Order: sequence, then C-alpha cells, then structure tokens
Amino acid sequence: MRIVSAAEVEAALDYPSLVERLRQAFRRDFQVPVRHHHDIEVTGGSTATLLLMPAWQVGRHIGIKMVTVFPDNAEKSLPAVMGIYVLVDGSNGSPLALIDGPTLTVKRTAAASALASSYLSRPDAERLLMVGTGALAPQLIVAHAAVRPICNVLIWGRSAEKAQRLAKRMNRRDFRVDWTDDLETAARGAHIISCATLSKVPLIHGDWLQPGQHLDLVGAFRPDMRETDDAVMRRARVFVDTRAGATKEGGDIVQAVETGALSVDDIAGDLFELTRGDRSGRRYYDQVTLFKSVGTAVEDLAAAQLVVERS
Repeated sequence: MRIVSAAEVEAALDYPSLVERLRQAFRRDFQVPVRHHHDIEVTGGSTATLLLMPAWQVGRHIGIKMVTVFPDNAEKSLPAVMGIYVLVDGSNGSPLALIDGPTLTVKRTAAASALASSYLSRPDAERLLMVGTGALAPQLIVAHAAVRPICNVLIWGRSAEKAQRLAKRMNRRDFRVDWTDDLETAARGAHIISCATLSKVPLIHGDWLQPGQHLDLVGAFRPDMRETDDAVMRRARVFVDTRAGATKEGGDIVQAVETGALSVDDIAGDLFELTRGDRSGRRYYDQVTLFKSVGTAVEDLAAAQLVVERS
C-alpha cells in the first residue's frame, strides 16, 4: 500500500485538471451512501465532529475518508480539520493507498466550488471577496481563478492579522490580493463572494448584494452554523452540491427552510444536474446565484483516483 503525503497530493492536483475530473465524476454512476456524521463531546471545549465518507465505483475503486473537525484547535496551533483517505481496489478489496486527508479535502472542496462557479458565476467575473482565512481560503482563491479571469482579490477575516498575512503571501504583480476590515463594502463590490468559515451567525446580508453576483458558501457544514441571512436566500437562485447533504447538514439551507425563506423545492439544482445538463445555471447577466457546499464522497474518490494516477 502506498502512502501519499500532503506535498504529493498538492503536486498532483492542479485545478484545471481536478475541476474537469470532478465534472466527469458527477456525470458518472458513483455509489455514494449518505455520510456518517457524529458529534463528539470534548471536555472543556467546543463539540467536535467525526465524518465518515464512503464511495465506490463498481469494478474500479472503493474509497473512504475519515475526518475530524475540532473547532478549538486554532488555540493549540493545530488545524481544525484533520483526517485520512483510504483507496481500495474495487475488484478484490486490497488497500491501494493511504492519502493525506486534509490536503485532499481542501483541494477537492475548492475544485467543487470552482466547478459550480463555471456554471453559475458571470464569465467576466474579475473581483473576488474571500471571507475567511483558514486552510481553504488560499485554495478557493486559486480555484476560482482557474475558471474565471479573477485579478483582484480582497480577504476578510475575524483576525485582521491573519487576513493581512494571507494577502501578503498571495499578492503578486499580475494578481492583486489585499485585505479589508470593511466586509460590507467589499461584499458590495465583489463579483464572486466565497465564504469558508465556522460562523454561527450570518456574515453576508441580502441587502448588500448587487445584481449579477455569485455566492460560494463552503463553511457552515452543520445545521447550527450559518454564513448568510434569510434575505440572501430570498434573492438568490440557489444550487447545492448534493440535495441530501445540503438539506440535512448545510446550516444556510437548513435554517432558511425552517424560517420559510427557502423551500426545498426552491433549490434550482445540484452538481449532478448541472454537469449533466439537466438544469441550467446562470440564466441572465444580472441574476444573483448561490452555491452551498457541504462536501460529497464523489469528490474525494475522484480526487483520490487522480492523485494515485499521477503520484
């Protein structure tokens, strides 16, 4: 069995290739049970999460990811999200590879957002607002820039120091990246707003939105978390990665349904329907679109297959 490091995963998964691999995966017949989601009590700390995400492609591979999310890890200088991915031969059950889980996860998550953006954001989108400064933030910036002509990026985070540090690291002459402490003004001026936080209160408000914007919601993976308010859901044409996952676990969707700001029938489509042409994406230039992601094992398996092919 091969052990694939974080550096090898990073090197193997360039975004143009990974986005296309995910597009093809959502068009194919992968078997994906609903993921296992368990809350784990932590003595003296915030509740942690254990995620088990299996998927298989008959005759090819079986894969399972085990992920832990410990929200308080930042205080210990540790990543909030950690885990491993096991790829198994689908014809005989033998383990093929043990792959670094966090790197695989951030790469496939960012690629899924970019895939959705290729259908939902305006083709001329140049200005990106990144809300959040965690491990996903730099990946989301690069992924969106792989499918749209992004050349101006603003980063907002609860920690101005982290936002400044990330902006300085990513800024270059042909790709301007800066930080901001004015979230509302930045949101009003963005073409794409990408959020990757663990917030439990809305950060983006519907009365800030401008015609033609696209919102990419990656955080808030539990029902008690939320990155947007009800007004956002009322204004946007809403898409999800998977209906089963988003309507059960995605806080922005779950809470909006509970308040009546959104009905399950209002969800315009998922990545299966978008990639197969069963649902249209952006219908007109001034439309506000929204993509809510909670993750699916389809993405993990497709990314893991590409890693093993290349590493």
